[in-house]
Amino acid sequence: MKKLFVSLLVLLISMPVLRAQTSEFNLGDQVVNLGLGLGSTYGIGLYNKTTIPPISFSYEKAIMDNILEKGVIGVGVYGGYTSYKWHYVYSTWDYGWKYTNIVIGGRGSFHYPVVDKLDTYAGIILGYNIVISREFGTTGGYDYSPDRGSIAYSGYVGARYYFSDQFSGFAELGYGIAYLTIGLGIRL
Repeated sequence: MKKLFVSLLVLLISMPVLRAQTSEFNLGDQVVNLGLGLGSTYGIGLYNKTTIPPISFSYEKAIMDNILEKGVIGVGVYGGYTSYKWHYVYSTWDYGWKYTNIVIGGRGSFHYPVVDKLDTYAGIILGYNIVISREFGTTGGYDYSPDRGSIAYSGYVGARYYFSDQFSGFAELGYGIAYLTIGLGIRL
């Protein structure tokens, strides 16, 4: 996964040799993305089952342009949510834990145009992962709360295809709340 991300990042950064059309993400532009994740990075393992697939929200504003001729830097906020269960059944034991992950953070992206109506970019997310967990079932009886949190970070590459001046579809590949996020973008 790291090798794929690094390869795509190098390709995106080396784009100045390509002569693309006009940029779809320009200084002052603001975009809101609503996404659905495919392949959650949380709750992977035996006995785990996703109960709510990863959903995400992001907002980004273009703050600097003319980087490597046509490149634009955007910054914004990110929020993600997913839920899964760890459920174990054996003989008379039937118990488990329900986990909820909420990721809140900031994001920064480097956009570089490759083809018309397509906004290609790579970036990072840095934030905090809030984990809420609850025990259920007939056995277990642990007397502690495993709620916890940790620093959350991710790298991603993505693209937005604009159907009109305001509306776009997007896809991002990375290691955030999901390996692949697809959704809709709205330019404000």
